Amino acid sequence: MKEMITIRCMNDGGKPYQVEAGSTLSEICQIVKPRLKGEPIVAHVNNRVVGLPARIYNNVDVRYLDVTHPSGKRTYIRSLFFVMRLALERLYPETSEFVMEAPVSGGYYCDLKLDHRVNDDDIDAIKNEMERIIEADLPFLRVKCPTEDAIKVFEKEGMMSKVKLLNTYNSLYTTYFTLDGFPDFYYGALVEHTGQLHLFDLMRMDHGVLLRVPDSDNPTQLRPLVKQEKMFEVFRTHREWQDIIGLRTIGDLNDINSKGHATDLINVSEALQEKKVCHIAEEIANRPQVRLVLIAGPSSSGKTTFSRRLSVQMAACGIWPVTISMDDYFVDRELTPRDEKGDYDFESVDALNLPLMQEQLQALFNGEEVELPRYNFLTGKSEKSGNRIKLNRRSVIVMEGIHALNPKLTESISDLLKYKVYVSALTTILLDNHNYIPTTDNRLLRRIVRDHKYRNYSAYDTIHRWASVRAGENKWIFPFQENADAMFNSALLFELACLRDQALALLEMVPENVTEHAEAVRLRKFLHYIRPIQVEQIPPMSLLREFLGGSIFRI
Repeated sequence: MKEMITIRCMNDGGKPYQVEAGSTLSEICQIVKPRLKGEPIVAHVNNRVVGLPARIYNNVDVRYLDVTHPSGKRTYIRSLFFVMRLALERLYPETSEFVMEAPVSGGYYCDLKLDHRVNDDDIDAIKNEMERIIEADLPFLRVKCPTEDAIKVFEKEGMMSKVKLLNTYNSLYTTYFTLDGFPDFYYGALVEHTGQLHLFDLMRMDHGVLLRVPDSDNPTQLRPLVKQEKMFEVFRTHREWQDIIGLRTIGDLNDINSKGHATDLINVSEALQEKKVCHIAEEIANRPQVRLVLIAGPSSSGKTTFSRRLSVQMAACGIWPVTISMDDYFVDRELTPRDEKGDYDFESVDALNLPLMQEQLQALFNGEEVELPRYNFLTGKSEKSGNRIKLNRRSVIVMEGIHALNPKLTESISDLLKYKVYVSALTTILLDNHNYIPTTDNRLLRRIVRDHKYRNYSAYDTIHRWASVRAGENKWIFPFQENADAMFNSALLFELACLRDQALALLEMVPENVTEHAEAVRLRKFLHYIRPIQVEQIPPMSLLREFLGGSIFRI
């Protein structure tokens, strides 16, 4: 008699289904038939991400996911990377390699290492070969073996970034995948077979290709193409600098750390950031008409420390920075706009008293004295502060906040008076050449550590709020980032090694019985590839101190 197990399908409110023990998640999917916007491509099993070929032998909870879910989107994109890699291997077997460089312009830029400059014929050939691979409906096969055997496989293929990562990982066994006999390593699940990758596109970009993927909100359409030339330039210049010092991947970072050069790396990275801060301050000084510096960026990008350091450098250039808090311009709580659920939308630009802000800024620029408001967050009321200010000839106002680059914020003020800065942790270090590290992961890890240290929030609390935070960023911040006069990358090459131990301890406390556990497990798995660096080596002026504690600035 066949052994039966109970599967609770969480797509269907936890409805139980009896299935044969040892059935794959794909076979179980045909029984439970979950209703999703798109095709199921991966699953959460007891709140852990698991590929559909996996066999289930015990009673479990299962939630099937499509590309509209973050776990499904990552699975789809990783699988497309592998298909591209196989297409390149078939077309250019002696000269091909690609490096997943940066998420930009609504897609993913990959630098193609061919023996000639990439042209339109190359793009057409790669796309056609990818389509042939997808039409062939080839299976992605999972291989688990001793790590030393995996290292030999990738040494044979010349994939040295993977060799270096695995050599510094210290894991007994390693899992990698094959596609039509060709191996590759990814630190997450892949789809079951190539036929599930029904939608993608390629565009020539710089020295490589932009891989376009389905839109998470509408999986039948490609993600909208958005020009991000300034953003791409930031990624490109950081990559060039990393090439010079020989630090592109986590394997490189681990190697530097194990050889005792972590302090040198910290000092050089901090110096590079300070050089950029100085450059921005000098640009402001060279524009004598500028009276207002606006600083925006997403959550945990380090805007506060950046604004403090920029103010110091502005003063060194002979400019007197005057800080004004955007939060003090909130309207009275009952006047706050509401979102589609009827809740107060505190992230809306209309939650600010824009007429008052613009009136006071213009008065200050005209040489008048004004009394700044103060917002009482306990009562939800705007109050008089008693703080009266007046600008002198060399004064420049510094304001930072999520709406700082939104044209509506200062629409009545001449652009000649404004200098706009976009700050974000644009993570440029890779896990290996085919596994990029999402900038959102970098910021989420910062926030997890900071929220615990300063707000007494658990990692569960922070992860639970993260989707809402990201939705606000997509609406109020990212559409305006290319308006910036300067972009500042707040990510530090060494920072993940410094965040590692504190973040791991907090992530391990996320309980298994919540959906946030899947994200905690994914982040923990990623962090285990990184060798830790002691936080005591970080200088007190470091932007990272905003999250780890010990900053010289009052945060």
